[in-house]
Amino acid sequence: MKCIVGLGNPGKKYEKTRHNIGFAIIDEWAERNNWSLSQKKFNGLYTMERVDGEKVILLKPQTYMNLSGESLRPLMDFYDINVEDVLVVYDDLDLPPGKIRLRKKGGHGGHNGIRNIIDQLGTKEFKRLRVGVGRPEGSKSVIDHVLGTFYKEEQEPVQESIDYAVQACEAWLKKTFNEVMNDYNMK
Repeated sequence: MKCIVGLGNPGKKYEKTRHNIGFAIIDEWAERNNWSLSQKKFNGLYTMERVDGEKVILLKPQTYMNLSGESLRPLMDFYDINVEDVLVVYDDLDLPPGKIRLRKKGGHGGHNGIRNIIDQLGTKEFKRLRVGVGRPEGSKSVIDHVLGTFYKEEQEPVQESIDYAVQACEAWLKKTFNEVMNDYNMK
């Protein structure tokens, strides 16, 4: 069984923000397959589906970004999911809108949601799919940037990155993570 968790903040106020790109990817994948994240438990919304014989859980923590691990850890414990079977999808300031990068492990890079997951799991060794949201321009603060919406000129590359991220998640259900990194980090 694999778990793909998209990070974001719950509520309409945050729905279209840069910080919620992880939620957007989970929502897009679910919508394409007519899945509903209707199960409410573990401080999250989730669904368990079967894809080509592989069980997969899609999770959207409802704890707010900075406490994401407090949703993921109990779900992993309940379903006995190993950390090597978890993929965390989240926003990254160091990538421009439209770009994605997959990694096997790493630090938090200042991302408080990832920091909390590292604290809750007790390891930095979990798979990540980072989705570019770009750096703030001028004197705009990082908080205002990530809690703001994408600019009109960013809409098309952002949608492309969402589509591409969904494809990468789907590929991970059929291929090794190294193969997925080789295929999707190149573009």
